[in-house]
Amino acid sequence: MAKKKNIKNNNKKTKKNQKKSLFNLNFNKKPSKLGFIGNLFNVIIVFLLILTIYSMFSDERKDIEEISISELVESVSIGEVQSIEVSGEKLSVLYKDETTKEAKKEMESSLSESLINYGVSTEELKTIDIIIKKESGFQYVLFMLIPFLIPILFILIFFWFISRQVKGSNMQAFSFGSSRAKLIDPKDAKQKITFKDVAGVKEPKEELSEIVDFLKSPKKFLDIGAEIPKGVLLMGPPGTGKTLLARAVAGEANVPFFSISGSEFVEMFVGVGASRVRDLFKIAKKMSPSIIFIDEIDAVGRARGVGMGGGNDEREQTLNQILVEMDGFDPNGKVIVIAATNRPDVLDPALLRPGRFDRRVYIDVPDKKDRQAILEIHSKKKPFTDDVDLGIIAQRTPGFSGADLHSLMNEGAILAARGNNKKISQKDLISSIEKVMLGPERKSHIMTGEEKKIIAYHEVGHALLATLLPNSDPVHKISVISRGQAAGYTIKLPEEEKSLYSKKYFLDDIGVSLGGYLTEKMIFGDITTGASNDLQVASKIARNMVTKYGMSEKLGPIAFEKSNKILLPNYSSSEKNYSDETAREIDNEVEGIINGVMQKAKNILEENRNVLEIISKKLMETETLEREEYEELLILNGIQPKKGSSKS
Repeated sequence: MAKKKNIKNNNKKTKKNQKKSLFNLNFNKKPSKLGFIGNLFNVIIVFLLILTIYSMFSDERKDIEEISISELVESVSIGEVQSIEVSGEKLSVLYKDETTKEAKKEMESSLSESLINYGVSTEELKTIDIIIKKESGFQYVLFMLIPFLIPILFILIFFWFISRQVKGSNMQAFSFGSSRAKLIDPKDAKQKITFKDVAGVKEPKEELSEIVDFLKSPKKFLDIGAEIPKGVLLMGPPGTGKTLLARAVAGEANVPFFSISGSEFVEMFVGVGASRVRDLFKIAKKMSPSIIFIDEIDAVGRARGVGMGGGNDEREQTLNQILVEMDGFDPNGKVIVIAATNRPDVLDPALLRPGRFDRRVYIDVPDKKDRQAILEIHSKKKPFTDDVDLGIIAQRTPGFSGADLHSLMNEGAILAARGNNKKISQKDLISSIEKVMLGPERKSHIMTGEEKKIIAYHEVGHALLATLLPNSDPVHKISVISRGQAAGYTIKLPEEEKSLYSKKYFLDDIGVSLGGYLTEKMIFGDITTGASNDLQVASKIARNMVTKYGMSEKLGPIAFEKSNKILLPNYSSSEKNYSDETAREIDNEVEGIINGVMQKAKNILEENRNVLEIISKKLMETETLEREEYEELLILNGIQPKKGSSKS
């Protein structure tokens, strides 16, 4: 019973702290949508409106006729005046025919004295009602100040609009030190994400489940003397779901989730970032248990003392404050800091030491099984035709991240809608794979007959070597349709994914890359710029074999790669760690590997030139050959296509 009471009190405290925090955080604060020109236009409109109103009031009595004092005396003498209202020196004369005229008297004398001086008798004055109206001091002063107040009012309105424009931009002068973190309330069902919404990443989920258990029931850990890690660093390639996983931890634990990017701490003024860090951690502690998520922490967490800025550099000030806040946590603070980066090698060692980000979780691109699970999550609200097989889509997307798969499903839906279809077909999804990998189809790019012929032979050269070289991956599609920067393309995918690659695999991969170049030279006696990217890929693989993987017979198992990693706070290795003589040997080895593979690939193409020409002509007719069509052509020409997994 006491436990339930404590939970209730904590919920009330959390709600109270959330309300207080609204005064300190600029949550989802959007800048003004009006531009400077729009604000200026509004100011001019308001100014013209004020002038119009003022002119209406000032001109409303211009229709009243003004008479001289002698004309008034004459009217009084002949008995036409009914009453006179005196307001200072102004006279409002009401005639017996209900008309009104205005006149002015002398300031030094009263109305009666003025009229008597002009010859009006006492008996004639008695027939007129004289009303004395006293002018209030406020009205008088206001009337006198209106001509001066209107320009001042215009200036004030102008500066108000300008200040609002400035405040809407990044120059928020009065909120520099406030945190800009976005808060996701645990009670917000629309934004809440749990582990069931994140497919794959089984091992990272297991690692982070301990964080969830601690936030849900910290007493279990504290009673046994265990201290939960204060910081968790999520590492992995872009698009693998680091941010999504951090949100899922908060959703599972049902705690407030503060998210901010590392770049949002840094401003042009020194000390602003540190102030925002203090403000963020202060609020998170008040609302504990809670999670602080810092995305792209390498923006502020790079190693110090490597020549990037001086000792008072704003980025370093911010990093120092993060280090202090994490080290100064109360052991029972119940605040977990989760950070994400795809560059853990550049982070400052102080961030990675025990007591700070001492738990590191690596999130890799998903395998085939995980890709299918991710596709199923993204397909929940999408209608499909009966021919859709997400297993085939998962098989054809090795290396795709979670973000790539989401984009793939979205592109498939767009393609279906563009064709006025009510459901997404397998063809739409396969087309979207190529769009995500290579870019959109360039329908405006019209190839000449000669260009089409060169591209067809070029791509079939790649495909034929991929089939005939024993350690390369099987071909899934050949096309001469331009996509993105590619004039044509050949898609080869492994039957089974692998994490280890042999020397034989790399050599055959170089041979496949050189297939287009060799085919152009053999068939046309010339080469084009279409092979430039293929040559870059082949050269990179060969150089990595020599300098990184130790696959050179002459140089042996030595790594010669250049390192750009920051190893120590005051040491950065960016120079080559070998002599000029060794560099020449490396170049010779790379050249030898490429020439050896090229000769082997050239012999294969010359032996199968007849098959090359038959398939190339077919490709020119159809523009696209799927795996089944391509393998049928191979069988008809006496070549057995690859079955099962590729050798490695």
